[in-house]
Amino acid sequence: MTTAPSTDVTSRPLPRRTLVNPTILRIEMRRLVRNRRILVFTFVFPAVMLVFIGSQITGSDDSMGPHAVANVGAYVMASMAVYGAVMATTSAGASVSIERAAGWSRQLRLTPARPLSHVVVKMLVAVVLGATATLVTFVVGAATGTAHVTAIAPWWQMALVIVLGSLVFAAFGLFMGYLLPSENAMQFLGPMLAILSIFGGLFSGPLPTDSLYGQIAQWTPIYGLSQLAHWPLTLTTTGAHDAFRMAWVLNLVVWGLVFVAGAVWRFRRDTERV
Repeated sequence: MTTAPSTDVTSRPLPRRTLVNPTILRIEMRRLVRNRRILVFTFVFPAVMLVFIGSQITGSDDSMGPHAVANVGAYVMASMAVYGAVMATTSAGASVSIERAAGWSRQLRLTPARPLSHVVVKMLVAVVLGATATLVTFVVGAATGTAHVTAIAPWWQMALVIVLGSLVFAAFGLFMGYLLPSENAMQFLGPMLAILSIFGGLFSGPLPTDSLYGQIAQWTPIYGLSQLAHWPLTLTTTGAHDAFRMAWVLNLVVWGLVFVAGAVWRFRRDTERV
């Protein structure tokens, strides 16, 4: 009687552990794109508001200065692009709340994929959504004639700042996604971001720092990103900019560290229960 040769299970090659799993990335993108609420608030709402506000700007109110390369419509366009990108990246991060409720997070922990891989995928999805929201708003602003920017540099400078700066809110979304129940995450975050945008000066003109409104705005998470996104538009035909303040960068960095720390804290607490 012959027996089948035994195989050593430990000798089998382990599945390759890549940092970014293309399949998971594709699933994440497809799931978010199918969410109509996210599409409306990240792509449709900023573009519609830009066109509406732009139609109210008269010729006498259109100039940002005698030597400015941009008009007031471009300033509004930057504000709407920031809002859309922040909503997009926050939604990408907050989607983890739905995954937790559906058991998807638990399934991922049972696979050979590294935990860092899941975080990287979330960040990539946030970058794509934020960049797309910014591009849509810029295209609408330029195509409708609402935004006039006669120089090339402010366009790519604004886009770079908005996309990279909005990643702070991907961490914010992760933090809130692990903190809030799945059924309340986006219902809570939508109004919260709107309030933060108002108090952060995103929907107003340049804020005087000596006013009460300006002093309150400096402590909000959106203030730094808003100021950095609008700063390229202060370029004049003489090649000069308004004064740049490191406090804007500090605001963005500090809030980013707070959100990342909160996301890590809640992730560890969530992992302990699995």
